[in-house]
Amino acid sequence: MTRSLTFQATLEPGGIRRDRRVEIAADGTIVSLADGAPPYDGYLALPGMPNAHSHAFQRALVGRGEAPRGGDSFWTWRKEMYRLANAVDPEDVRAITRQASIEMLRGGFTRLVEFHYLHHGRGGERGAEMAEAVLEGAADAGLPTTLLPVYYRRAGFSAEDALPEQHRFVHRSLEAFLEALEGLGELVGGVAPHSLRAVPPEEIEPLVEAVDRMFGPDLPLHIHVSEQTGEVEECRERFGRTPVELLFEHVTPGPRWNLVHATHATADERAMIRDAGANVVLCPLTEAYLGDGIFDAHEHLSAGGSAAVGTDSNVRISVIEELRTLEYGQRLRDRMRARLGRPEGLGAPLWTWLASSGGLAAGEPIGSIEVGRRADLVVLDEASPVLAGHEPETALDGWLVGGGNEDIAAVYVAGTRLVDHGCVGGEGQALDAFAAVMGRLSA
Repeated sequence: MTRSLTFQATLEPGGIRRDRRVEIAADGTIVSLADGAPPYDGYLALPGMPNAHSHAFQRALVGRGEAPRGGDSFWTWRKEMYRLANAVDPEDVRAITRQASIEMLRGGFTRLVEFHYLHHGRGGERGAEMAEAVLEGAADAGLPTTLLPVYYRRAGFSAEDALPEQHRFVHRSLEAFLEALEGLGELVGGVAPHSLRAVPPEEIEPLVEAVDRMFGPDLPLHIHVSEQTGEVEECRERFGRTPVELLFEHVTPGPRWNLVHATHATADERAMIRDAGANVVLCPLTEAYLGDGIFDAHEHLSAGGSAAVGTDSNVRISVIEELRTLEYGQRLRDRMRARLGRPEGLGAPLWTWLASSGGLAAGEPIGSIEVGRRADLVVLDEASPVLAGHEPETALDGWLVGGGNEDIAAVYVAGTRLVDHGCVGGEGQALDAFAAVMGRLSA
């Protein structure tokens, strides 16, 4: 049994198409695309955006650690993050993740890729409870999830061990982490060595070889790299090379690899990443929030690079604001306009670029409106003031420059409508649970 949705326009791999009917199988997969006609189910349908990098529990950090203390930086923010990480239990994480997932859906994200390193109980006890809490919280909201268990072993490039406040993240050896992966079994959607500062570089290759034996050679792999200037400097002091150079020395990242941030990758390093077919995952709002810096997306996109987008710290959750911040960062750095645009415009090609690469990061057939992909859709509201006077071909330009989450009329996951003009099922109950957790954590 199939069902269909008809839109005034869709954003497909070849661009904007008018009057389109999307035929959807019972499992939520698109089985055909054809010419459509009124009555319409919506105005302009975009492919749902995968959230390619998230730490869901950090949704509880909004507004924390904002008062400057000395040389305020990423490293002082981490103290607040550690405080939170050591305070929450599985039920807290479930409530926080559910709230964050509702906000992700409302903001246009239709798949969560969760970089999960909050592994252990408060006393360091091992188990799957924290991972299960993340998955349950997202499932409560209706958001499908790719779980990336994270291997985290030490505090820095020169450190032998982790810090005491990192005990909930840490596996003491590669063997211990692999045992944890085996225990998670089919819950594993990908694997993430946290970073080269948290994982000895000589363990990257044996980790990948073990993952291949356990899950096959196509499982997505994610790693933080060159996020902070301090990280780059420390890596050079310890190894005489940058994190990107060090990574490529120990493994050849291919299309299954996702290099998160890569903010301070040089032009030569970005070329290495493109030549290897690896994906970059950009988190513009978080990179601005933490003062990380600006990745050269203009050069990377112009040279045919692949990049996805993620919410990372989840202090503000909105696809269109991530895209706006990405574009405006390029403008501020270069003092020029339309840095990520193409002759056909800015919003449509940028959305297409990031959504399709997000499907790769998730390891799922998502991120584009085409046969064989899942019917994850974000539908814009024709009545939105920011779209007034626009044709479908320029609507995304108007939305990127002047719009927000309120301009989304509907969000579909696997063909099922989960968001209707900002309303999500169960949001009241989820907010009550989230508020109770936040009240306890703030007490």
